[in-house]
Amino acid sequence: MTKATLFPNPEWPSVPVKGEAAEYPVHRIFCVGRNYAAHAAEMGVAVDREAPFYFTKSALMTEQSGATVPYPPGTTNFHYEMELVIAIGAPIFKGDTEAAAKAIYGYASGLDMTRRDLQLAARAKQRPWDLGKDVEQSAVIAPITKVADYAAIGPQRIHLEVNGEIRQDAKLEDLIWKVEEIVSHLSHYYHLVPGDLIMTGTPAGVGAVVAGDVITGGIDGLAPVSLNVGAAE
Repeated sequence: MTKATLFPNPEWPSVPVKGEAAEYPVHRIFCVGRNYAAHAAEMGVAVDREAPFYFTKSALMTEQSGATVPYPPGTTNFHYEMELVIAIGAPIFKGDTEAAAKAIYGYASGLDMTRRDLQLAARAKQRPWDLGKDVEQSAVIAPITKVADYAAIGPQRIHLEVNGEIRQDAKLEDLIWKVEEIVSHLSHYYHLVPGDLIMTGTPAGVGAVVAGDVITGGIDGLAPVSLNVGAAE
């Protein structure tokens, strides 16, 4: 029986899937930090090679590719981060890498938009990154490609442009933690289920955008992602 609520629940976000009429409902969003060595270096930190580490974004922060979003409040240093996104398609808990591979539904291009000044201020005080990372409309996800329709992760190019100028350019094989390793590791801390997205980290070349900028990005073989940065509210 549906419970009565004091006010309407927000609409659950979803992402298109190539070749499907139905969309993929977003349950949770996990994000891997410092998963490209060159990006860690540009951020002035060492890579932790003992295990991946994570932060989260609310599912309600999901935005579809091609949207226009306002420049967010509270920041003067709004950054793009181009990422490969894993979409989970089967339950997995405490699984090994073989089970992790079977649990992946598909992949997508994504943008992790970040209030970098707030993230770095929190990092300096050893505080959580929520204000910097869990930003409204900051998880921009392109249509998902099913894993059966995609090649093994390896030499595919991952890139991002701002107003047509290349800012990030790398290969997926540069990922420190591979997709099956990430899913397996995370499944030892959460019961991962269909609807969970994992943003796998960004290459070097992150930088700030301003109102009026157009961000475009892509990964070989996946649908491209784009975002228009609007004026502050």
